[in-house]
Amino acid sequence: MGTPLGDFVRAKRDSIQPEALGLPDRGRRRSPGLRRIDLAGRAGISVEYLTRIEQGRDRNPSVAIVNALADGLSLDPAERAHLRYLAKITGGECVAHQQPVPPPREVRPSVLETLRLLEPGLALVHNRLGDILARTGAYEAVMRGTGLLEPPHPNLTRYVFTDPRARALFTDWDTVADEQAFDLWLGPSIENSEWFTAELAPVAGPDFTRRMHQHMVPARGVLRLRHPSGPELRLRRQSLDITEDAQQLVVLLPADDETGAAVERLRRPQPLRAIS
Repeated sequence: MGTPLGDFVRAKRDSIQPEALGLPDRGRRRSPGLRRIDLAGRAGISVEYLTRIEQGRDRNPSVAIVNALADGLSLDPAERAHLRYLAKITGGECVAHQQPVPPPREVRPSVLETLRLLEPGLALVHNRLGDILARTGAYEAVMRGTGLLEPPHPNLTRYVFTDPRARALFTDWDTVADEQAFDLWLGPSIENSEWFTAELAPVAGPDFTRRMHQHMVPARGVLRLRHPSGPELRLRRQSLDITEDAQQLVVLLPADDETGAAVERLRRPQPLRAIS
């Protein structure tokens, strides 16, 4: 049985062409990407040990081994952080974790006050499962008609994978789907992520499961929306981690003058809504 750590190392190895790392072409390969012997050599470990990690038979590699694998794969800082996180949840700390549970939905008063100060800007608070826990009135006004905020407890991940309107709204739907699936690894807790994944997988289908386990760290560029009213909105995302609550405050800023004018037409003064 595989592990999140092994799945990531294997997926990343398969995605790297040897010539990108200055390695010689060894001819035909049974699978795409970097050979195990090449990665093992770059990381300074044996092929047999690398195989055990990828197949989930070694669940507790040392910090030095994790760093060596990151060096061998030439991971960028975001990918290195993800590798360290997967090593942590794959190891013994996760063997006896609690039963899957839904996450808390409370947003602390100081964060709600910050949202009020951001009006009339587009801003929201969410967790990594996609639960939209609070938003500015301007965000609600701009998202009106998309279907995202219709449920009593809106969830962006569920919307992306189960609501047909999401494919019409997000110009780069595939990229957004990859982002939402990846973020489930960063949920408020392992138990929360397991709860949500078990709930969503049967209705979202194999495309959701495939994206979640490909472990490709998303770049998170400009967010493009095909708004139901007509204009395409191009929005830059600025995020602030609320670490103690495992939440994020996200501000959406117009990326060009056309988007700024369209947002100005769409938003209307609305009271802040917190969902608890």
